[in-house]
Amino acid sequence: MTGNSSIRHQNAALLAITKVEADEVVPSSHADEVLEDTFARLKMPKGLLQRLAGVNERRVWSPGRHFTDGAVEAGEAALARAGVRPEQVGLLINASVTRDGYEPAVSVSVHHRLGLAPSALNFDVTNACLGFVNGLTIASTMIDSGAIDYAVVVAGEDPTPWHRETYERLQGPDVTRADVVREFATLTLGCGAAAAVVGPAERHPEGHRIAGSVTRSATEHHGLCIGGFDGMYTDATGLLKHGVGLLADAWHDAHQDGWEWSTMDRYIGHQVSMSHTNKLFQDVGIAPERFPLTFPFWGNVAAAALPMTLALEAERLEQDDRVLLLGVGSGLNATYMEIDW
Repeated sequence: MTGNSSIRHQNAALLAITKVEADEVVPSSHADEVLEDTFARLKMPKGLLQRLAGVNERRVWSPGRHFTDGAVEAGEAALARAGVRPEQVGLLINASVTRDGYEPAVSVSVHHRLGLAPSALNFDVTNACLGFVNGLTIASTMIDSGAIDYAVVVAGEDPTPWHRETYERLQGPDVTRADVVREFATLTLGCGAAAAVVGPAERHPEGHRIAGSVTRSATEHHGLCIGGFDGMYTDATGLLKHGVGLLADAWHDAHQDGWEWSTMDRYIGHQVSMSHTNKLFQDVGIAPERFPLTFPFWGNVAAAALPMTLALEAERLEQDDRVLLLGVGSGLNATYMEIDW
């Protein structure tokens, strides 16, 4: 018996995918400057973000720019590109990790600013870095059922409050090497936003059909990466081992269940670090030349990382290319989604 959840769609197509890059570039050397005294006291070398994670720089929003500004801009661009009017949208899903508070949902302000109809459902889907792909699955399922015609999925991310809290803690006189390692992943996070429009394939032959998705969980590892309003704490070794292991297990069972992904034209993955990516190549067998990298210049943009990468790569995709989205979210959950371009 397969350990995967397998969903196949009949009438869903990706009509547009867009990204908004945050305004300001922050080189990874900034962390070395801020934590210079800590690194010197602990005899830790500079350049850890570049050497261990492969992150050379990331982006942050300029002062006065809110993460929902990026989500709204991406949503407006996606609707325009898809040729869909706001009043035609029946569903808006916000999939960001970032939020200002526990309620209301981030989706409500995006719904309002996009000018969507009162009849358009809106809510947040929070599932760590897999939220955007989960949103695409929900949207595609509702289109298949005939409940809605069009859906918009957005994610805007801003981890800069985490950065401030982390830098402050790691500058403390009693900080240990273990403390630095536990919060190291926070410093790889970057800002950005993305949006997608999904609609009925039967009305949009120009669209990119969403074939379906496979998901697998390993929730016994739910404590490996914990994020709160004050920062993120990660067991990097455990997350690397069990996260990529979960992707490998899901891949194997998916092939047993009739999915064939070994010869995809492009693999669009959630962007974490070079160590995670290399282990993915090794354990799953994905061809590196078909896996575009964006974490070296964007960092890990949480739920927006994967769709931003797809939006960037879409400029080079050709008709009939087969595309596989894939990622792992804290918890742990792993998902693959096939799109026929």
